[in-house]
Amino acid sequence: MARKGTQHDVRFLPGEGAFRAHISTRSTNFAHKTCPTESDIPTSYWVLDLAIRNVEKPQGLDNGDVGALGQLNFNLSAATAVVFLKECMNLVEKRQKAAIIRFMFSSKFGYIIRNDFFVQRLECFAGIERAISFISPLSAAPSAAFREVPTDGLPEVLSYAIGGLLVQNLEASDLEGESHRLDNEFKNRFSFSWLQADPIPRRRIAWVQGRENIGVSQRAYEAARALGVSIVMIENPGHWLEDDHGPYAHLREAFIPVSIEVDQGFTQRVVEAVRSYKHPVDGLMTISDVRLPGVARACEILGLPTSPYAAYQIAGDKARTRMLEPDASESMTLSNAAELSSLLSSEKGQQLAFPLVVKPSLGWNSDCVSRVADQNELVEAVQRASERHADAASPSLGVVVEPYIEGPEVDANLVLLDGQVVYFDIEDDFPTRGDAADAGMEDNFQETQVVLPTALPPDEVQLLCDSLRRSILRQGFTSGVFHCEARIRHSSVFYEEQDGILDMQRKKAEPTKEKSVYLHEINARPPGYLESVAVKLAYGVDYYALRILLCIGSAENSRVQALAKPFLNGPQFHLCVLIIPQIRAGIMKTENGGADLLKRHPELSQHIPDYDTYLKRGDVLEGPSARSLWWIANFSVISRTSRPECLRRAQFILENFVYELDPIAQ
Repeated sequence: MARKGTQHDVRFLPGEGAFRAHISTRSTNFAHKTCPTESDIPTSYWVLDLAIRNVEKPQGLDNGDVGALGQLNFNLSAATAVVFLKECMNLVEKRQKAAIIRFMFSSKFGYIIRNDFFVQRLECFAGIERAISFISPLSAAPSAAFREVPTDGLPEVLSYAIGGLLVQNLEASDLEGESHRLDNEFKNRFSFSWLQADPIPRRRIAWVQGRENIGVSQRAYEAARALGVSIVMIENPGHWLEDDHGPYAHLREAFIPVSIEVDQGFTQRVVEAVRSYKHPVDGLMTISDVRLPGVARACEILGLPTSPYAAYQIAGDKARTRMLEPDASESMTLSNAAELSSLLSSEKGQQLAFPLVVKPSLGWNSDCVSRVADQNELVEAVQRASERHADAASPSLGVVVEPYIEGPEVDANLVLLDGQVVYFDIEDDFPTRGDAADAGMEDNFQETQVVLPTALPPDEVQLLCDSLRRSILRQGFTSGVFHCEARIRHSSVFYEEQDGILDMQRKKAEPTKEKSVYLHEINARPPGYLESVAVKLAYGVDYYALRILLCIGSAENSRVQALAKPFLNGPQFHLCVLIIPQIRAGIMKTENGGADLLKRHPELSQHIPDYDTYLKRGDVLEGPSARSLWWIANFSVISRTSRPECLRRAQFILENFVYELDPIAQ
């Protein structure tokens, strides 16, 4: 119920800061009754909306010249919410439009499982100009019983607020409707158990390998801080996180300079680094594919929670992964290229059906994956794949040869807890150059665009979830965050271009053969940074936060279950992760192609919540035949309306992303 608004003189003390404004209040009560675990408590909260208009700063208010108007005095040192209110009043006064400032209160006492949950779940909510949490990590939420709050009660009640937001640029006639819109979204975004009955102890984890720059890691480290988890970084000397006085030193508790080269001594160096630290750690983790088995072995030695070392060994080996699958007989694995000749002369080799796909047993980013059309290409591709990691610190000569599978490819992410799926999502992995009908050996399988939510029919979504869960359990895992790549055989959909836009289309006739999942790989870690951020923005689920908690063990199960809850209404928009590939070789002359695009087309900014330019001025581009498949830039492109609109925007970016190259000196 909204209270009738009145004109007030609002003063913030100490210091200068006074406003005259028309203010009305409205309180709304919410309750969420679901409690997944005994340590959770029913989440009950309420909100207070301040509808504000006609804000001005008349002369004399700072001196107490109040006149006949009601006076509201706020103490800036009393609560962070008061500081936020003043900042919002300043913004509203400058715009000279109506606004709503909403404060959130907990009706029950408890401990907030992630202190920035309020901001995190509101990210990309259309129309919100600012959102802020007033709670520090591991803190309790002060309880405040639901009440109608008259304007003269504001100074007292704001000290209990746990978060606040600002929506402005409204007309006075829009205020009531905007409050109802916010109510609906709060039900959508906050219907999960964000309160815990028991105090949450501070945790400490050791993190091996700190990523190449802040642009592809910041959200992960910020998630740890919001959870009350301190990070001890184990990395090579000279890493950008090493400097105790550097701009990002606050993201970690300490830095231990140790060689993390994956060689025979890697695991022991990690063990010694953890043992040498002055404080005990609760968990040890990495999200580096090549380091996952060694870190798991270190956990076993140190007695820290982990999935089995043997499971990580299987997941990191595409040959062993393939041989565990029920359809393994269709594929061949070679320990080295020399084995191919005997295989070709065998009965199985005589029955090879092209096209085939050849890839190293060890690899990532679709690196060195080839589609071959005949035996000559097969011999060449096997030799190349076997040599790809021959000179690594831990050499790998193994090769996988498997059938090329017709059907849509997906990236599927599963969160397992004690063998059960607590969260699952699928992104459509659009066709690559290697999928083209006329693809040759040099056409790679680098991702072009990944789109969510999936357009697969529901039965195929469920088939993926069930099949991939079985594959993960088969490898020996029961808990973790897993990024899988797979295809649907005999799918009901296929890719076709219509009106210049490529997307999934329904087949005119249902396939007569039984649908099945063909697994390409299981990565026992969250998806790459681009997709992890995309899922966080679209669904509200943070894979990095879940992975951090899972490495601490069963003590954090309740927080894992709570934070694995997506928005009730599904994704808040369609999102396309667009990759700008290398199509020419040269030295990048353009300073920053991504920033340049947004400068030329500023209207795109509201549709691109996240982007990064990887190759900038002075960087060398090797072109489409690059040994390592790194892209020039990536964009997360959204549409709140439809998938076709999202794809059209992505197509526009692809067509209008321009850059200049200088020739590479011979």
